[in-house]
Amino acid sequence: MGRITDATDLQAEALPRRPIVEIYSDRRLLIEIHRGIVEYDTKKVQVRVQYGIICVCGTCLEIVKMTEQQLVISGRIDSIHLIRGKGI
Repeated sequence: MGRITDATDLQAEALPRRPIVEIYSDRRLLIEIHRGIVEYDTKKVQVRVQYGIICVCGTCLEIVKMTEQQLVISGRIDSIHLIRGKGI
């Protein structure tokens, strides 16, 4: 039988130097530990991570913060998906 984990379990299981993606409603997305932007316009943002590319689609997308470690995207987010193997 499966087990439901609580927030403390997730913190303990986090792997060092692995990307973390946090979604805040349908208006804001945080990606930590990224490897740069592959594509960027108001309808699609593609971000390289260790194991592939995270593709964010929506409208009025905008990169509001970008540091070496963090990337924040705002706008109306319609979908987020992972394209494996393209980030290596």
